[in-house]
Amino acid sequence: MANDTENRQAMPDAQGGAADERAMRRAKREALLGAGVDPYPATFDRGLAGDGFGAVSAELEERFASLADGDSSGDDATVAGRVRAIRNQGKVMFIVLEDATGQIQLFCRKNVASEAAWALLSDLDVGDIVSATGEVVRSRRGQLSVSPREATLLSKALRPLPEKFHGLADPETRYRQRYADMISSPEVRETLVKRSKMIFGLRAYMDAQGYLEVETPMLQETLGGANARPFKTHHNALDTDFYLRIATELHLKRLVVGGMGKVYELGRQFRNEGMDATHNPEFTSLEAYRAYADLEDMKALCQGMFVAAAEAVNGTSKIVYQGTEMDLARPWESRNLLDLVSERVGCAVTLDTPVGELRALNERFGLEWQPSWGAGRLAFNLYDELVEANLTGPVFVCGYPVEVSPLAKRLAEDPRLTHRFEAVICGHEYGNAFAELNDPVDQEERFRAQVAAKAAGDEEAMEYDADYIRALEYGMPPTGGIGVGIDRMAMLLTDRPSIRDVVAFPAMRPEKR
Repeated sequence: MANDTENRQAMPDAQGGAADERAMRRAKREALLGAGVDPYPATFDRGLAGDGFGAVSAELEERFASLADGDSSGDDATVAGRVRAIRNQGKVMFIVLEDATGQIQLFCRKNVASEAAWALLSDLDVGDIVSATGEVVRSRRGQLSVSPREATLLSKALRPLPEKFHGLADPETRYRQRYADMISSPEVRETLVKRSKMIFGLRAYMDAQGYLEVETPMLQETLGGANARPFKTHHNALDTDFYLRIATELHLKRLVVGGMGKVYELGRQFRNEGMDATHNPEFTSLEAYRAYADLEDMKALCQGMFVAAAEAVNGTSKIVYQGTEMDLARPWESRNLLDLVSERVGCAVTLDTPVGELRALNERFGLEWQPSWGAGRLAFNLYDELVEANLTGPVFVCGYPVEVSPLAKRLAEDPRLTHRFEAVICGHEYGNAFAELNDPVDQEERFRAQVAAKAAGDEEAMEYDADYIRALEYGMPPTGGIGVGIDRMAMLLTDRPSIRDVVAFPAMRPEKR
């Protein structure tokens, strides 16, 4: 935003200088209290303008768009925001206020402002939060402004703001002090606003498809729904250990057993694992389940989610992610996992390939493997480590081995494979879908295999969920299910390279004090 003031109060660069400024600001706070002025009032009157109105900057810009340069509107307004810049020219001051919608200038004149207002405005620091009431005018240089008669300090800032153009240089400081990062970098705020719009668009789409949003327990007695290491906690009243959920899948499918035909949950999951550009231990997913649906139905639902979310964020299904342009509304390709692996390693890879050859292939590409892994797990390891990151997509990768798909139905033509796909875009997995396993006997056998894997040292294997088996024994209709990573979707639609950029408060190592 162009404004009549370009100079800012300087923020000391040295830590000692910053400490000195904090001391000066604390002294101002004490002086205000000594004068009987509350520097943090509980309320303020947005109707102080009399016949005018309380407004945010965007509303003023729209309402007075036709006001000519140098003219006065004859209308009063009350505005409030954070002081972003000050230029004092003696009997005239220019102050830029910033609110959630933009910026508005205060064109402060000593002969217009009350004595108390002028004294307050003259003693402000950049970062203070203030309200001002006065006539709406446009300066001779074309800047829409409010000319204050009255002003109220709403919050005295005791710490100087990050420097405007360089902000917080250290990434760790940026993510830890997100509030300061947002103040110094408006694009950070805009990313979080877009994330909110994305979630609104997703909910609207799911509602339009007839899905019912539900809530399932975050504290779970049995670990299931995904292969992941959990966080554990203890419930004192029950004297029982619980897990923070790693997925919502098994409880949502219990609801399908109970007769809910279309359900979804958009909520938090917790996995006690490493952190990188696409992983945070606390993350958000959308899981949806539809009775009498198959994998093709889930493909349509998945693409529909992404198109709806993109349009909610950007007004179009066309996106650019890290330099790659694509239209999410165009048909998505479907590819077979084993075919992709074969193309990558330069020879045919099937589940009939001897285990010894698959181990040798993994070793040839420097990949680690476990002696307990069968052909399916070894082939999947080649895909996971060598193929996925090089897929541009959007593509549905299908035909996952049963060893890595304990909750998906087997293919009739080859029971070693399952009705499953992962949606991959620009080298990252965004969605995971199954034709859900509804045979309780088969599911029981797979749970036992998971228990055996955990006993053999697999910390990510599931536990045996006897109540879920009991639910399946009552009969679950053919069901399609999908889980979509909301944080990664936000990265995609806001063109951000790290999950930390789209999570307001990412997990951090405790700060040393």
